[in-house]
Amino acid sequence: MPTTILQPGRNCQEFIEAGTSGVLIDGRDYYRAFYREACRAESYILISGWQFDSEVALLRGPDRKAACGEIKFLDFLNQLCGANKDLRIYILAWNFSIIFTLEREWVQEWVFNWSTNERLLFRFDDRHPVGASQHQKFTVIDGRAAFLGGMDICAGRWDDRTHLAKNPERTNPDGRAYDPYHDVQAYFTGPVAVHLSGIFKERWRDLTGTEIELKPPAKKNHAPPAPSAMADAGGIPIDARRLSLSRTLGQTFVAMQDPVKEIRQLYIDAISAAESLIYIENQYLSSYAVFRSLKQRMEAKGRPRIEVVIMLPKKPQAFVEEVSVGVTQTHILNTLRKAARKNEHSLGVYYSAAVDESGREVPVYIHSKLLMVDDRFMTIGSANTTNRSLGLDSELNASFEASGDRALIESIRNVRAELLSEFCGTEKSGRLYGTEGLVGYLDALAGSNEHRIRFHEPNAVFENSDLIKALDEAVFDPERAVIEENVFEMVSPDIRALFAEGITALKKWIAGKEG
Repeated sequence: MPTTILQPGRNCQEFIEAGTSGVLIDGRDYYRAFYREACRAESYILISGWQFDSEVALLRGPDRKAACGEIKFLDFLNQLCGANKDLRIYILAWNFSIIFTLEREWVQEWVFNWSTNERLLFRFDDRHPVGASQHQKFTVIDGRAAFLGGMDICAGRWDDRTHLAKNPERTNPDGRAYDPYHDVQAYFTGPVAVHLSGIFKERWRDLTGTEIELKPPAKKNHAPPAPSAMADAGGIPIDARRLSLSRTLGQTFVAMQDPVKEIRQLYIDAISAAESLIYIENQYLSSYAVFRSLKQRMEAKGRPRIEVVIMLPKKPQAFVEEVSVGVTQTHILNTLRKAARKNEHSLGVYYSAAVDESGREVPVYIHSKLLMVDDRFMTIGSANTTNRSLGLDSELNASFEASGDRALIESIRNVRAELLSEFCGTEKSGRLYGTEGLVGYLDALAGSNEHRIRFHEPNAVFENSDLIKALDEAVFDPERAVIEENVFEMVSPDIRALFAEGITALKKWIAGKEG
């Protein structure tokens, strides 16, 4: 029997009844699903994310016909509060680094808090180690519907599944066009939504020192969205009875938070357990833990040969990202290719691209964070396969595992075929559903130059720079909260407890003044 991957207390939290669940591929499907469910909100909307932009249009093109009023993000939320005196909206956004200042909306806290309804509350979240980020991306509506994955509601993220080289709807609020963009978001109803509400409440309390009261709706709209509603928005159902959540939380001194590395252990366990297929879709591949796990699985004696498919962007979006993860990623991919050849495994690393009218290649930027193993396990969430996402930043993933459940296996396999058909620009053929020979088939498509899928070639510019490698590991992509962990070692538990109590009291005092 295959090794069980999900183990509460080791790589995930407790199992939760799944309710209705599924996957939304790309921004158009997530934004319209969120819009539809938010229109039905009666009591509360909770939104946690890395970045938000007030002017982003949620519905575009023909989807505007389904609008229940405003379509721009903040105007829409403000309208909902104005129309329903019982509705409260809470937003947690990362208190971003100065590096991203030019990419973020200016005076955002004022825009969200002081130009809107008093029941729309926005806070910058800095409850993380020095140098880390709040990267958990999830939304809960009335405790009946929830979304979780890699998507933020911000500029540059909306796209539909055609990923055209040019799309008149793919523009930012300032009118500038941007290139194709791919991402994945899971959706849930039932107990998972309630559980995510609890996670949000805890973050809000620890950040502000105040409790938020989430009253259950009293009206009939409290019913969760029907499966057909999510299907209309493009949702792909997952036939699961249960799932589990996994986290990354860096060690922090102020909040007295110990490190949590469930997602890191989850990736290690899932890759180690793979019997036939490992499918990774991610923005980066620079995690040493993931690298070691892949290499060890390839070198394991007596284990069956495996197919490994890795989908990445052709290149990072910015130079700082090229330096921060590009060096390590180049080394990792080159080493894995050698290990695969030596041990007779099949490894394919690809990106996807459209072609414009002049024949110019326009790569699709892959932002999703997804891992599948043997079509019996799938995890979707906010965590990149980087050192910092698996050890330092605040992350949240949802995972499904089929223990002989054929319906769930078929569901996961169908999601994989949907994703690959989008990347390849082909129909969902039987070859995309299969496992054996998958890399060979994708190689043939990539080599033909007639399809969207292309071979990913690592950038070797910095590969042999020891200085860049050292900076990369220590500064750009660390795996642990260096400052906090050193402080914890030097300061006694009693002093840390007193300091934490003082910070909590200060937050409560500030919250009282703001109230």
